[in-house]
Amino acid sequence: MFIKIIVQTKFVVVLGALMSGMGKGAVVSSIVQILDIRGYKALPLKFDGYLNYDCGTMNPYRHGEVFVLDDKSEVDMDFGTYERFIKKDMTGDLSLTGGKLFSKLIEKERKGGYLGKDVQIIPHLTDEIINYVKGIAKGKKLDVLVIEVGGTVGDIENSYFIEAMRQLSLQEKVIFVALTYVPTMAAVGEQKTKPTQIAFRSIMNTGINPDFLFCRSENEILDNTIEKLSLFTNIKKDYIIDDSDQQSIYYLPLHFEKQNFGNNLINKLNLEEKKVSKSKLDSIKNDVGKILGAKENVKIAVVGKYVELKDAYASIAESVILGGAACNTKTEIKWIESEKLENIKNLDLLKDVKGVIVPGGFGNRGIEGMINAITYARENKIPYLGICLGMQLMAVEFARNVCKLKNANSTEFNPNAKYKIVHLMTSQKNQRYKGATMRLGAWDCKITENNSIAYGAYRKNVISERHRHRYEFNNNYRKLMEKNGLLISGTTPDNMLVEMIEWKESFGIGTQAHPELKSKPGMPAPLFKSFINACKKTK
Repeated sequence: MFIKIIVQTKFVVVLGALMSGMGKGAVVSSIVQILDIRGYKALPLKFDGYLNYDCGTMNPYRHGEVFVLDDKSEVDMDFGTYERFIKKDMTGDLSLTGGKLFSKLIEKERKGGYLGKDVQIIPHLTDEIINYVKGIAKGKKLDVLVIEVGGTVGDIENSYFIEAMRQLSLQEKVIFVALTYVPTMAAVGEQKTKPTQIAFRSIMNTGINPDFLFCRSENEILDNTIEKLSLFTNIKKDYIIDDSDQQSIYYLPLHFEKQNFGNNLINKLNLEEKKVSKSKLDSIKNDVGKILGAKENVKIAVVGKYVELKDAYASIAESVILGGAACNTKTEIKWIESEKLENIKNLDLLKDVKGVIVPGGFGNRGIEGMINAITYARENKIPYLGICLGMQLMAVEFARNVCKLKNANSTEFNPNAKYKIVHLMTSQKNQRYKGATMRLGAWDCKITENNSIAYGAYRKNVISERHRHRYEFNNNYRKLMEKNGLLISGTTPDNMLVEMIEWKESFGIGTQAHPELKSKPGMPAPLFKSFINACKKTK
C-alpha cells in the first residue's frame, strides 16, 4: 500500500531540453548555493534513468568519471560539482537511478507488496518515486529539495520520472526549471530560438509548464532573444536567465544573482524572505577572485587512459585549478594519451611541462606509457603525483628501474609476473560481482614520517581520503623497496596496507586514495596544492 508522506519542503525540478552535457549539474549547484546564502536548508537530488544500480560498473568513456562519496556510494560525476559548489559532503541516498527504482519495485512485488495488483509504471512506479523524494525531503528536514533529472526531455529513460514530478506538483509546491541551448549561427551571427521553441513544446506535452528558462550559450543572451523566447514560452522575461560561458564555473551563482534569480525563485516558492548572508556571498567572491586573479602560469601533464573524454578526469582537472588558485597560480593541463608514450620517442611531449600526474584507471591499455612517464619524471626530477593506479605504477617503476626487479608488474596486467609488486586484495579474490565490491569510500590513513611530502601537505598524522580500487601494494616487497630508497609515508592505521609512497631525491608521491574527490574552492586537496607549489619551483 502506498502511504502518502506529508512534507513542508518545497521542490525545484531542473529539466534539460535539446541535448545532454549543457551543465544541469552546475545550474542545480548554483540554485542550492543561492538558497543557502539566504539561510534555507537545501540539497540536490539526482535522478539518472539508466538501469544500472549505480555508476560503479560504467565506462568513463561513456559516462565520465565515477564519483565516490564517503559512505562508499559510487555516483554520477555531477555529485562532484555539487560538493565543490556547496562545500558539503553528499550521501548516496541523494542518487536515484532507474536500476534502484526497478529493483525496489520488483522486490516489493515478489514479497506481495501490491496485494495481487498488476504492477504498472503509473501509478506504482511513480508512487515509489514520489514517496522516495518526499522521504528524502522529510528525513533531511529540508526547506527546498532541488532535483536534477538526468538526460533530456523526450528520452524514454526519464519519462516516468518526469511524470512522477508532474504528479508531485499536484500535491506539493514544485517549481520547474528548464535548461536549453541557444546556438548562434556563425554565417549570420544571430542567436536562434527555434530549437528552444520546439523543445519547449516537448516539455509542455508532458503536462509541465516551466517557471524559469535557463539559456545556455557561448555568448550572453541578447534582449531581443529573451523577448522572442518569452513570447513563445509564456515565461516572463525576468524569469529567462542568461547561462552563457563565464570565466569560471564557480562564478555562476553570482551571475544568476545579478539577474535577480534568487529573489524571483524565493517569491515563486512562496518562501519567507531572508537576508542574504554577506559572509557566504563574500566567500564565493573570494574563491572566484583567487581562481581568476592567479598570476603565475604552470603547465602540468596528465598522462591518462581516457583523455579523449575530459569528463573522465573532471575532479582531477578541477583539483589542479583549485590547487593552483591556492598557490596564486594559473594552471594549464596538457592532456597526454598514455598509449602514445609507449614509444619513448614521444616522451618529448613532456619536455615543456613542470609536473606530471598519472590518475586512476583500469585495464592494461597504455600502462607501459604511464610507466615511461613516471621514469621520465623521476630521472629528470620533475614533480610527480600518482593517484591510485598512478601510485601502483610508481611502485612498479621503482621496482623495475631502481630495485632491478626485471619485468616487475601488477597482477592486474600480468597475473604470472615473477615480481608481483601490486596484487589483488585477499578480500577481492572470491568476489562474484563487480558493482560496489572494491575498497570504497572514506578510509583513514596514518602518515608515518613527519619529514615526508605527505606530512608537509596535510600537517597531521591521521587523515581521511576516499578510495576506489581492488589492487594493493604487495607487502612482501616493502622491506626491499624501502632498502632501495622508497619512502612508505602512509599506511592504514593498522599498518596492514600501504597508502602513500614517495621518492626521496625530488618531489614524487603516490597515493592509493583519490584526494581529488574532496577538493573544493578555498579547500583544495592538500596533495594537489603541495604538488603545484613544487611545480612552480621546477626549473
